[in-house]
Amino acid sequence: MRVTRESLLRIARETVQERAYNDPDIMAAYLTGSLRVEPMLGGTADIDIVFVHATTPMKTREFVKLTPDFHIDISRRAKDEFKNPRELRGDPWLGYEMYDPVLLYEREKFFDFVQASLRAGFEFEQPPLTLQRCRTLLSHGRGNWMDIFEFDGEPGPNEIRKYMKALFHAVNGICELNGPPIWERRLLLDFPARAEAAQKPGMVAAVYGLLGAAHVDAEKIKSWLSDWKAAFRIASDIPGVDARIHPARLNYYEKAIKALLDGDTPPSALWPLLHTWTLSTLMLGGDHLKFWRDACNALGLIEAFPDRVAGLDQFLDELEITFDELAAGHGLDAEPSTGL
Repeated sequence: MRVTRESLLRIARETVQERAYNDPDIMAAYLTGSLRVEPMLGGTADIDIVFVHATTPMKTREFVKLTPDFHIDISRRAKDEFKNPRELRGDPWLGYEMYDPVLLYEREKFFDFVQASLRAGFEFEQPPLTLQRCRTLLSHGRGNWMDIFEFDGEPGPNEIRKYMKALFHAVNGICELNGPPIWERRLLLDFPARAEAAQKPGMVAAVYGLLGAAHVDAEKIKSWLSDWKAAFRIASDIPGVDARIHPARLNYYEKAIKALLDGDTPPSALWPLLHTWTLSTLMLGGDHLKFWRDACNALGLIEAFPDRVAGLDQFLDELEITFDELAAGHGLDAEPSTGL
């Protein structure tokens, strides 16, 4: 099957047409994610479609396998999530999702109304709203840090998950200064350009340091792939696992990780690998837990966990100072400190 961006867009439109025809509760549908720009990584891609429902949908996430390398990622939102469209301008995720998507379908004049309110006065990309979104992400990161900063013991998958979630929001706090947030496959691949645009290139090394990238090389990371893959496969069949650990997404992650390892910045593969491995291991024990723990130990994330949490605290403080300095430069108020 020859797959191009155009063929994926055609599949998106056909999927939406079929679903909307059979489900009168669907009010609108739009395309978001990487398919709007550069969808391929390691020869794989997904099609991110959002359906807007008149009522609260029973199922919010669905994956539809097309081939081993391509799948549809369907999210469902209720109309009520958009009832205050001007407030969406301060939402770091939904704001960008609605700011520049590709409209695929609408039953009513829903889309034009929401987007017109979102874009009103060209304020979305101006400093006040940009900093509001950045600070929201910083707040999410700080909240996850607070869940672990007093943790006393050997961290397991849940603690590492919260640690990575805090770092994920922090990284995207910088990214949001000059564009939409970045998802897990491309997080460390695209972050350097965003940090450079924000005049914070040193934050790239800081993020790699918080992950322990200096302790391993590409060959070491490659040696983990078989254990990662086994954990992913088993966990994907367990009820209650994170929705992203789905059989349709195995190649989506694996081939991207391999492409990153063979590319110019091999350590950028650490994020998608460790993130999905941690989500998988939350559901597992025995050897799978041991193999994951061995990898985390190699990265210095287990024994040195208190030091890493302290380093994360400093990184979040640096973000807060950055946002306050930007606010002052634009004549805006600084927010109260969230540090401890």
